[in-house]
Amino acid sequence: MPAFLNRLRNRLRSTLAPVPDIPAERWLETLRRHPFLAALGLPQQAKLRALSALFLDGKQFHGAHGLVVTDAMAIDIAAQACLPLLHWGEPSDALGWYDDFVTIVVHPGEAVARREHMDEAGVMHRYTEVLAGEAMERGPVMLSWPHVEGAAHSAQHGSNVVVHEFVHKLDMRSGHPNGCPPLPAGFMGTRSARAAHEAWWAAWEPAYQHFREAVIKAERFGTDWPWLDAYGATAPAEFFAVACEAYFVNRERFALEFPGLVPVLDGFFGNGQGRIAQL
Repeated sequence: MPAFLNRLRNRLRSTLAPVPDIPAERWLETLRRHPFLAALGLPQQAKLRALSALFLDGKQFHGAHGLVVTDAMAIDIAAQACLPLLHWGEPSDALGWYDDFVTIVVHPGEAVARREHMDEAGVMHRYTEVLAGEAMERGPVMLSWPHVEGAAHSAQHGSNVVVHEFVHKLDMRSGHPNGCPPLPAGFMGTRSARAAHEAWWAAWEPAYQHFREAVIKAERFGTDWPWLDAYGATAPAEFFAVACEAYFVNRERFALEFPGLVPVLDGFFGNGQGRIAQL
């Protein structure tokens, strides 16, 4: 079938199908549980509600170890997962960033993962790792419900496990996560993809190195721990995800800690400027 007929058929299907929605009372409950969502302007809340409804329509939730994922739990996760997409055009287009997976697995507690790592000498090391969440390349997202449920409290510390894992998904759009997601055309006024990446790393590399040094000093010499989650010092991809957590749930404190990263994240996420996602 010609491409234009496919597009026409899909458009007709979309106009005939009922538009997904979240009941008003359910949505208000989610806003009450999450002050950083309630702080959004009314137009932004309406956009996030539409995004979240479409997200729920296209994803499947699975409770691990007998956990029953209620409607309220699913809406809470959807709203936080869609927060990074808020300024990326039409909801259906923005959600294309999450089209590489369907399933979200919710655990009743932290998950324990078995890991293998071969060192430079060729010796295989096997160990276990306790996880609050995990995003798998072209695979499902795993979340620990107690960490999701505590989002209102953890926002004081700039932490949010849902934002963290779904930002990893954005980073993975360009391959293995490295702390630099695909950048939109004209990012921060640049004229080429190379210039866009240079602008990105010019801000992120010194911020990451400075943060790593602060964490190392705290570990070795007992200096004050930085406000941002020290897990961000383990790799550039983790620093990006940890920084985005704080940017979305405690922007005021994040701006004090990392003023140089705020305009870069504003440029990427849009910050109300109608940034259109480039897949």
